[in-house]
Amino acid sequence: MQISDEYSQNDMPLLLSRLKTVAQTVIYAAGADTLGEVLERLADAARDLVGARYAALGVPNGRGGLEFFEFTGMDSDTANLIGHLPRGRGLLGAIMQEREPIRLERMQDDPRSSGFPAHHPDMERFLGVPVLVGDHLFGMLYLTDRLDGKPFSEQDQWLIETTAGYAALAIAGVELREQQRRVTRLAERERISMDLHDGVIQSLYAIGMYLELLRTADTVNPQELTPAVGNLDAVITDIRSYIQNLKARERLAQSLEESLQDIINRLHVPPTLNVIIEPMEGIDLTPTLFEAVCQLANEALSNVIRHAGAQHIYISAEQSAHQFTLRISDDGKGFDPSQIDQDGGGLGLPNMQHRAQMHGGTMSITSTSAKDAPAKGTTVFVILPV
Repeated sequence: MQISDEYSQNDMPLLLSRLKTVAQTVIYAAGADTLGEVLERLADAARDLVGARYAALGVPNGRGGLEFFEFTGMDSDTANLIGHLPRGRGLLGAIMQEREPIRLERMQDDPRSSGFPAHHPDMERFLGVPVLVGDHLFGMLYLTDRLDGKPFSEQDQWLIETTAGYAALAIAGVELREQQRRVTRLAERERISMDLHDGVIQSLYAIGMYLELLRTADTVNPQELTPAVGNLDAVITDIRSYIQNLKARERLAQSLEESLQDIINRLHVPPTLNVIIEPMEGIDLTPTLFEAVCQLANEALSNVIRHAGAQHIYISAEQSAHQFTLRISDDGKGFDPSQIDQDGGGLGLPNMQHRAQMHGGTMSITSTSAKDAPAKGTTVFVILPV
């Protein structure tokens, strides 16, 4: 799309100012640590750029649906009432399939629109563009309803298309960083494995041979054990050094356990609630799955803190060759899950179920209310394929 004719020569300073804003915004977004934060920053910047009421950025999963969806302009209570994230249908699906911008004065009149679920805010005007680099679709950026009540203009479309072009680079950048971190971790594991084999294991093998010779001797002088004890002390020192170095490196790449602790710190847990995270070993998720798990945990923990009246939360996770499991339980007052479903999906539970399904997994909830004592509380159980 060419620069709109609506920009006269006198408007060029405004145009340059807005382009500078776009560049600064993308640089700021690209500096985020996670893909979700990048998407949220980009959507928020696009909304401010053209004065829209709502904005969102979705990332396709390659199967006709959405892997990530971040929105701005809508409060969390309203989002929870809606009950689920968009699934990549309607106008979002049209952008995904057609890979062309869509600008509408009244989206309900377009045959591609699939309407809104219950509790969704009223939206009328629509501007959506694909986030592309070459033939690769990184996402769909869309906005609804300008704050001044006017339709989206050709200027707005040009600015959002320009933003989308830069956004693709920001998204690709954070995905590349995640892959680099993963490769670095794998390479570091290989190096440590070689060091352990060539150093510590060989030393232990030599000590073992020496002790075996002493065991088969007719008599053993205690002084003859001194070299073996000294060598064992040296090996223990080496192992301690490896452990300390590993801990130092782990601080550079956060583990799931550390990320969950960060989530808990941000949720402002009251002093009357004790959160217990069981040790999590052998967890090695892809960046996409890692972020999904953190988002699911954040929603579940937030529900407990706000609604359960619990004294304890227990968090555990484990990973096998084919599956990852996350368990979050509390000793709170509990609730009737079937009643929540009848009420339209409060507590954001359908949203959590949909997020798990987006990654090919399941989320189940068991809860026993106080009237069913002595056992009471709630357990959220998430299973995801790896």
